[in-house]
Amino acid sequence: MELPLPVITIYTDGSCKSRMGGWASVLIWNGQQWNLCGSAYDTTSNRMELTAVIMALSKLTTRCIVHLYSDSKYVLDGIDYSKRWVKKHWKTKGQDIPNLDLWLQLLDLLKKHVVYRHWVKGHVGNVYNEVCDSLACYARINQIV
Repeated sequence: MELPLPVITIYTDGSCKSRMGGWASVLIWNGQQWNLCGSAYDTTSNRMELTAVIMALSKLTTRCIVHLYSDSKYVLDGIDYSKRWVKKHWKTKGQDIPNLDLWLQLLDLLKKHVVYRHWVKGHVGNVYNEVCDSLACYARINQIV
């Protein structure tokens, strides 16, 4: 008999100002919370949003049911768009897909889990979204590696 998959909740956010970026993730499992954050130079907000999800999923060592919360429609909608991008050889409107390196990493990680995506409106008091926002800004400002 197969054991049920662990259920983990992940919140993510990215921050970028003057091409200096920060990302953050909050992972919640079994009543415990883990906060992750980091930064990058010469980047964009979309890259930081993608990185936050990639870094969170890369911490999972076993197949899980993941409830992924993000305020980034770029990330959440892009997961659906990626099916079309693959068929069109990673192009849209004749142009290469931006951030292809990160999309490939993310799609590979998504295959390992059962992921339910949830959009959360940013900056309206959702506790974990606010924690992610604060951590991403902190990482950006302080260049946390």
